Formats: sequence, structure tokens, C-alpha cells
Amino acid sequence: MFRKKIDINNPGKTAEKILAAARETFAVYGYDGTHVEEIARRAGVNKATLYYQIGDKDTLYANVIHQVLGNIAQVVAQAVARGKTPAEKLRAYILLMADAVDKNPELPPIMIREVASGGAHLPRVAAEDMASVLTVLLEILEEGKEKGVFNDVVPFLVHAMIMGSILIFKLGTPIKDKQIWLPEEIKARDKKLPGTLGEEVAELVLKAVKKEQ
Repeated sequence: MFRKKIDINNPGKTAEKILAAARETFAVYGYDGTHVEEIARRAGVNKATLYYQIGDKDTLYANVIHQVLGNIAQVVAQAVARGKTPAEKLRAYILLMADAVDKNPELPPIMIREVASGGAHLPRVAAEDMASVLTVLLEILEEGKEKGVFNDVVPFLVHAMIMGSILIFKLGTPIKDKQIWLPEEIKARDKKLPGTLGEEVAELVLKAVKKEQ
């Protein structure tokens, strides 16, 4: 239950220590494998302080995700508003999402586990944050369709293209780099990205949604 709502921009020093420890722990062990005692130990506080500052395990988990997604929801609308065309807005949206993942390395394993479990532990506040972000994407795609520059596409599929590419690439690259058994023809094609991950994903998605002129 999301019982205590923390100011995601100004959580307070002790609360921030607890949230940082919770992000690390949930990323490593997942929701089911995480124990409040471990979070308290990593944060350097006792359980009483943890419960007083934030709340129980469900509340911690909700705040951990909300702290990231809530900020994204706030910033993405501002970034997109500065774009003059649907293509510029979509590019800004993708670059911001990639940047958010870079700045929050604990997010990919947490979100991938939620996807794999069918959102078994996804808190309502996180679902609302995601809906806010998706609404921005929907508006961009609708504007592009109305102006005749984007194809009529399924917004959630485009969202999956964006976030799936970013999350799987971030999580999969270390695995790929360790596999010495990969065939030489695959290794030969494994080149460093010419741009940032966000820029490369933006190019791919824009090619997919743009109408041929």
C-alpha cells in the first residue's frame, strides 16, 4: 500500500539515503527477494527509522519507482513542448527516456522484473506515472498523424519499441560482451554505436513511424 507520499524532489537526507538503499536492493534482489532489514542495513538506519521516514516494504517500493517515473513524467512534457515539429518532439521524448535510464541504472532490472511478472507488484502510483508519460507519447503520435507526417501506429507498440530497445540493450550488452563463443560473423557486425543509445533508438523509431514522402 502506498501509504506515505514522499516529495520526490526534496525527500530529506535520511529518506533519500533509505530510498537510495532501496533502489539498490530492489534492483539486485527484486521485490520478492528484498527484505526491509537489508535496506535498513544498507542505509545505515534501524527499521524503526525506516518505517517512520517512509513506511513498509510496499511503500518503499512504490516510492522508489515513483521517484524516478514521477520526475520523468514532469520533465518529459517540458522537453517535448520545446519541439516545433512532431519529429522533434518524438526525438526529444526518446532522448529523455534514454537519459533517465542512464541516470537511474537500477531502473532497468526493476522494470524488466515487473514486465516478466505481469506487473505483479507494480504500485498504482507508478502505473499513474507511466500513464502520464504514455499520454505525452500518444499526443505526439496523434499530432504527427494529423499533420500527415506519421503513419497511423499503435502507441503502446511504439512505447515498447522505445523502452524495450533501451532496457534490453542496457541489460544485454554486458552479457554479450562476455560471450567469447559468439560466431566471428556476429562479432564482426558488433560495432560501437555511432551516437548515443538514445540517438540511435530515435533514428530507428522515426524511420518506423514516418510516412514516406
